[in-house]
Amino acid sequence: MRKEAVMKISRRACIVLLLVAATTSGSCVSAQTDLPVDDWEPASTNQPGKEFPKVNSEGRVMFRIRAPQAQSVTCSFRDSEEFKQDEEGFWTGYTRPLDEGFHYYTINIDGAEVPDPGSKYFFGAMRWGSGVEVPAHDRDFYAVKQTPHGQLREVLFYSESTETTRRAFVYTPPGYEQDTDKRYPVLYLQHGWGENEYGWGEQGHANLIMDNLIAEGEARPFIIVMTYGMTNEVRFGGLRSFSIEPFETVLVGELVPFIDANFRTLADQPNRAMAGLSMGGMETRLITLRNLDTFSHIGLFSGGSISMDDVENTEGFKEKVRLVFVSYGSREIDGGRTRRGGDPRADSEALEQAGLNSVFCVSPDTAHEWQSWRRSLRELAPLLFVDRTTPTN
Repeated sequence: MRKEAVMKISRRACIVLLLVAATTSGSCVSAQTDLPVDDWEPASTNQPGKEFPKVNSEGRVMFRIRAPQAQSVTCSFRDSEEFKQDEEGFWTGYTRPLDEGFHYYTINIDGAEVPDPGSKYFFGAMRWGSGVEVPAHDRDFYAVKQTPHGQLREVLFYSESTETTRRAFVYTPPGYEQDTDKRYPVLYLQHGWGENEYGWGEQGHANLIMDNLIAEGEARPFIIVMTYGMTNEVRFGGLRSFSIEPFETVLVGELVPFIDANFRTLADQPNRAMAGLSMGGMETRLITLRNLDTFSHIGLFSGGSISMDDVENTEGFKEKVRLVFVSYGSREIDGGRTRRGGDPRADSEALEQAGLNSVFCVSPDTAHEWQSWRRSLRELAPLLFVDRTTPTN
């Protein structure tokens, strides 16, 4: 049976999206014909005590910004209503219906792009700025529940190759502190271009996704390591000049040994995985193919695919790789569109026909954005480390 999943936006949902996608480009031109439904609620991404921005059941976002001296106020979501000012100097406007999930945005005041003072700040689009969560109808899989929770720790490690002290976030699963004899597999999980090591913990809710999967008995407990992929030094349009070697040295030569020395890991190739979204997926592909003695499971979220040419040209691939997981949002590949590097669906099918453990996931009605990537992790995690041959303790 073909190992392809169509995400159902319920429990088993595969997705793949990025950040700035189609939601934050273009100027705010009024293109709305219907008044929004008046059931506004403060966004979950607001700063404590802030009423705005608000979100309604249609996925529209309402903003209210105090700028009494301003001549114009808009937002970065295209096709938004023109903001209007009241007598107290507050400007109010709302967006078109947005996709479910997380969106970066800015407020434009007299031509200056600034953060929204009501929103928490998130790192994306190569800056700290505003973000808003449009509630997804399948959000239960990353909801905070009354279940055992793991820990998301910040660690610092010294990199001799870059002569810098670098940071990583490490998720340890529930029970890690109690059973001090148990050791765990490790997933190295990468963000996309324009983001950093905060992304998977803040925007992606990787820790909550794992907590819930473990509580439901759907995933084996494992450690997740998230570090900066050194991608923001590559400016938009400059991918041709990108070199993987500096980050490969940091990750494989420095971070992996640091994690194995400081956490209770199963420190061998069958118990290490690497996955990433978008440019992090590209990094994952390049690094894993060059380091099959280090990684056995590969996950690419909107970040290319593994072809049969890759398999044939990579010594030991068939013997060492235990899983190739590729996912995309349906809007990224609808109509037969292929992605950079070829047709990911066809590549995945070819790997399966060759006898490899290849899984391809498609999320309906999503594009290159965080909701897709959350769902991708939701689908990948239960598949990791289930075919291990090494002992768990």
